[in-house]
Amino acid sequence: MDIADSSLEVVGRLVDASNASLLCSLEDGTQVIYKPIAGERPLWDFPDGNLASREVAAFYISELGDFAIVPKTVLRDGPFGMGAVQAWIDTDESFDVTDLASSSNLRIREMALFDALINNADRKFGHILYIDDSNILGCDHGVSFHTENKLRTVLWQFADTPLKPEAIAKVGKVLDALDEKYLETLLTRSEIEAFIDRARFLLETGKFPMPNPNWPPVPWPPY
Repeated sequence: MDIADSSLEVVGRLVDASNASLLCSLEDGTQVIYKPIAGERPLWDFPDGNLASREVAAFYISELGDFAIVPKTVLRDGPFGMGAVQAWIDTDESFDVTDLASSSNLRIREMALFDALINNADRKFGHILYIDDSNILGCDHGVSFHTENKLRTVLWQFADTPLKPEAIAKVGKVLDALDEKYLETLLTRSEIEAFIDRARFLLETGKFPMPNPNWPPVPWPPY
């Protein structure tokens, strides 16, 4: 069933989330996460736009570059107004992703590149969704796409190392296929220009970025 137009029934809430994150059921029983804009807490460093739109923008870039990092996410109306609705991913809750997140796993490497591209300011261990070693997804991309370098992540093991040819191809594909008019419905013009500059910088340097010395490199808490 399409998460874009099925009715939503709230069945629970993720209590650890800083913003309203509601577990909902679609008409066929499929579960999704609904994050209404009305439930977002104002952030001093993200004054433009809403977090829900950034979640959808992250999904768009993930699909555009064949990263397959972000579960399907749409912007739509719900019980508490407009918000981001994302497919729920069942994971092995007994699996500790800490060691995996520090490894050279290919999917972790792709996630690190994706985060650098979207300028993700909140890649915590808990935002890594482990299914198996080749099926690793990510969630909670609401604080991304800032115009300033705010990359904050637990995946720094690749910093300043060369990008592989397939990684360069993914970034290039994003630039070639980017629909800026669509992205303008989700982000500000300055955020889009900063995104394009980051992508070009990755291609020019051919390396993963280093941490910003003027910004905390790891989110707190990291879990």
